[in-house]
Amino acid sequence: MKFFLLLITLIALASCDKQRPPNDPYPSESAVGNTLYMAFAERPKHLDPARAYSDNEYGLIAQIYEPLYQYNYLKRPYTLEPLTATGLPTIRLLDSGLQPLPDSAPADSVAYSEYDIQIKPGIRYQPHPAFARLPDGNYRYHALTQDALSNIHGIGDFEETAAREVIAQDYLYQIMRLVHPQLHSPIAELMQDYIFGLKELGQQLEQDFRKQPPEAFFDLRNYKLEGVKVVDDHHLIIRIKGKFPQFRFWLAMPFFAPMPWEADAFYAQPGLVAKNISLDWFPVGSGAFMLSENNPNRRMLLSRNPNFHEEYYPAEGEAGDAAAGYLRDAGHKLPFLDRVLYTLEKESIPYWNKFLQGYYDSSGLSSDNFDQAVQFSGQGAMELSPAMKEKGIELKTSVATTLFYMGFNMLDPILGGATDRAIKLRQAIGIAVDYEEFIAIFANGRGVPAQGVIPPGIYGNEEGEASINPFIYDWVNGEAQRKNLAAAQKLMEEAGYPGGVDSSTGKQLILYLDTSANGPDSKATMNWYRKQFAKLGIQLVIRATDYNQFQQKIQAGNAQIYTLGWNADYPDPENFFFLLYGPNAKVANGGENASNYRNEPFDRLFERMRSMDDGPERLKLIRQMHDIIRHDAPWLFGYHPKGFALHHAWYSNLKPNQMANNEIKYLHIDPVLREHDRRAWNRPVYWPFIAALLILIAALVPAWLSYRKRQRASIS
Repeated sequence: MKFFLLLITLIALASCDKQRPPNDPYPSESAVGNTLYMAFAERPKHLDPARAYSDNEYGLIAQIYEPLYQYNYLKRPYTLEPLTATGLPTIRLLDSGLQPLPDSAPADSVAYSEYDIQIKPGIRYQPHPAFARLPDGNYRYHALTQDALSNIHGIGDFEETAAREVIAQDYLYQIMRLVHPQLHSPIAELMQDYIFGLKELGQQLEQDFRKQPPEAFFDLRNYKLEGVKVVDDHHLIIRIKGKFPQFRFWLAMPFFAPMPWEADAFYAQPGLVAKNISLDWFPVGSGAFMLSENNPNRRMLLSRNPNFHEEYYPAEGEAGDAAAGYLRDAGHKLPFLDRVLYTLEKESIPYWNKFLQGYYDSSGLSSDNFDQAVQFSGQGAMELSPAMKEKGIELKTSVATTLFYMGFNMLDPILGGATDRAIKLRQAIGIAVDYEEFIAIFANGRGVPAQGVIPPGIYGNEEGEASINPFIYDWVNGEAQRKNLAAAQKLMEEAGYPGGVDSSTGKQLILYLDTSANGPDSKATMNWYRKQFAKLGIQLVIRATDYNQFQQKIQAGNAQIYTLGWNADYPDPENFFFLLYGPNAKVANGGENASNYRNEPFDRLFERMRSMDDGPERLKLIRQMHDIIRHDAPWLFGYHPKGFALHHAWYSNLKPNQMANNEIKYLHIDPVLREHDRRAWNRPVYWPFIAALLILIAALVPAWLSYRKRQRASIS
C-alpha cells in the first residue's frame, strides 16, 4: 500500500508544470522579475573611483558613479556627450599672461586651456547613511562610538539614510583626492602634469598627511587647488597646462565623478575601517544603480537608485540601428532594470551550462565552447550553430579598441635603425608573418588584421583602399590581399639576406623573439612564429622569461623582437600614435614607446596632430603619420581582436560599445519570456528515477515474499 502511495506522489510531481525548476540557482529571487543575471570570476579590488582602473572594477562603478560626460551608447565613431554637465565644455585658450587666444592659435603659444563646465541642477546622490542628520543638524553617523558600531556589519545595518544634491564642490573634492597620499591613484602623476596646481597640492598634502594622527580624518576642504575654480554650486572651471584636447575624454572617466566629502569623512572612521566598510567596498554615487549587497565570495547586487535623475534612451544612433531594433526604446526613461545580480563563477564550464539553461542572460565566448556555439558556412561566414538558434540565442560581435602588435627594437644593430637594409628586412617580415592565419588558428577567427595603429570606431581609422598598408597588402577585387611570399623574398634579397643568408657573412640570419608567454599553452603559438620567419630562411629563437624579466628587457632595450598590446584609454588617435612618439622612448625616457622608434618628421606631425580638434586638417596629418610608420615598419601592426557576446532572446538593446562602461542602464529584459523559456528548458525528468525505483522494488519483492513466508512458517 505504501509503495502505491509513493508512486502516485512521484507521478503527481512529474506532471506538475507550475513548480519552479529544481535546478533554479535563484530560489530567493523568484518573485523579482526585472533582474539582469550576470557572473563574475574575480572580485574587484577597488570600487573607489580615485583608485579603480581595471575592466572588472569599471563594470561595477560605472553603473554607480557619474562623471561629467559619457559616450553616446549608439553612435560610432565614439561620441562624447553630457552626462551630469549641461553641455560639452566651453574651452578657452590662454597665453602665459592669462590673456585669451583665438581657437586657431598655435599649440606652442597656448600656456593654459580652461574648461568651463555647467552642471545640471537637481542631480542627487543615492540614499546613504553618510548624509543622515540629527535634529540639531549634525551628522548622525560621523562620530560613531564602539557601542554604536557593535551591531554594524555592513552598510545596510544603518537605520537611517539621506541624500543631497550633487554640486560643483564635489567634483573639486574628487580631483583633489587624485593626489591624496593614502590613495595612490593610477592617474595622479599624469594629471599633475596637466591640471594647474595639482602637483603643488600633492606635495603639500604629502607633507601635512605625515603630521596628522593616523586615525584623524584628512579633510581636503581645508586646501585650495589653484587650477579648479568653483564659480557656484553648478559652475566649474578647470585650468590645464598647454593645449590638450584629449583632456575632455578623461572627464568621462570615473576618476572625475563627484565625491561628497560626507562620504569621505564617514568612511574615515577607524571603527568602520576595521570592519572593512569603506569606499572600496560600498560606493556612493548618483548613477542609475547602487551597490546594495557586496559579498564577493558569493554575489554582488546592484539595485535601482531611487534618486536617479531623469535620463532617456537615445533617440538616434548610426545607420542601421533602427532596422536592428536598437531604437525601439527611444525616448523612454532610464534605467529599464530594477536589479543586477552578479554571481561568483570561477569556472567557465558551469557558467556556460547555466547560460544554456537560461540562468545567465548573456555570455562571452571562450575557446572551450566556441565550436558548440559557432560554425562556419560554406562561404566561410561565421554563424550560430543550430542548437543556439533553436534556443533563440543571438550573437553580437564588435571589434575592440585594442591593438596587438609585434615590435622591433629600433636600437638593435640588425633590425633597428632607418637604413634601407633594415627597413626592407622589417617590411619582408611584415609580409611573411601572416596575421590572417594567426587569427584563424589562435583566435577562432575573432579578429581583424590591422592596417595601422588606429582601431575601428576611433577617429582616423578608415575603410576601403585608402586604409590599407601598401607595403604589406594590395587592393584586389575590393578587398585587402596580403602580398605573396615572392614579394617578401625580393625584399630580403634587396636587404642583403637572400634566402635568409647574410651576404656579408654567408651565415643564416638568426633573430630573437622575447616573450613572457612561457607556459605549455604558448608552445603552439611560438612554433607558429618560427614557421613564419622560416618562410624567409630566418631562424627565430624564442627567449621566454617571466613577465618581470620581460619588462626589464624592454626597459633596458635588450629585447630584439617582442609582442605587446594596447587598449584605448579614450577614443582618440593620439592614444595610439604616442606609442611611437620619439620622446616617449622606453630606454631614453621610460615612456611607452617600447620600440624606441624615432622619426623627426613623424614626431613633428604628432605634436601638431595631438593638439588639434577632429577635422579634415587633422585627418590629413593622421594619414601622413600612417604613411611614415607603414614605410619604416617599426611594428607589424598585428590585429584588432573581435569580441563575441551571446545573449538570449529576452535580452535587448545590447549594442557592444568598447568605450561606454555604463551600458547597463540601457539594457532591457523581458522577464515573462525568460521565465517561460527557463521552465521549458529545465523541466524535471522523473521517469528515470521512477524506473530505477520500480527495478529496485522488483528486485526486493522476491526477497520480501520469501521473508514473509519464513515468518509464517515459524509462527505455525
